[in-house]
Amino acid sequence: MLDLKKITYQPQTGNKKILDDISFNVHENELILICGKSGSGKTTLLEIISGLTIPQKGKITWKNKTISARQRRWISGVVFQFPERYFLGTTIGKELQIGHKNMREKNIDIVLQKVGLSNINLTQPPEQLSGGQQRRLAVAVQLLRNPSILLLDEPTAGLDWSMKNDVKNLVLNLKNKNTIIIVTHEPSLFKGITSKIINIDRGKIKKLLIENHGR
Repeated sequence: MLDLKKITYQPQTGNKKILDDISFNVHENELILICGKSGSGKTTLLEIISGLTIPQKGKITWKNKTISARQRRWISGVVFQFPERYFLGTTIGKELQIGHKNMREKNIDIVLQKVGLSNINLTQPPEQLSGGQQRRLAVAVQLLRNPSILLLDEPTAGLDWSMKNDVKNLVLNLKNKNTIIIVTHEPSLFKGITSKIINIDRGKIKKLLIENHGR
């Protein structure tokens, strides 16, 4: 279980807390949503969970052991908003191999099957994929790292409705196989497949809704 206790964060250059006394937990293989208005602290919370940002106060444990920011970076796979803007590989195949010197073809095939891209042409540029396929590729890149926790920041941003459903189907496929935390402005899109919805307002948890059908 991932457990956050009294997480507080205020940037050195700011005079206001972005996150203030945030506490919640996520069970292994659970899917939860984090919602709230722009500027409420959602993305900062993902950055803290993934070890990219260090809070001033609070404790984070994984499987009942306190883990450092470095350890959190190791166990987390983060797909930020508009991940297609950050593709570096000239082909899909090269994008999947970035950071892996000896990645086996079999491992790539397994991950592509997981995200619904099993028949993709690895020699084509990522830019030629549809928006939904690009999001799937970004998730595949992270899954190759074999993360314990998958963090998705606004995975449906900028997509039309058919592509949003494409992303929802991807999440459905990964559900119950990965611990997934999704930041979204569109909680209704994931209604019925999540176990917990956390609403953040001005850096505080405003509402925590448990959905029994999510697990």
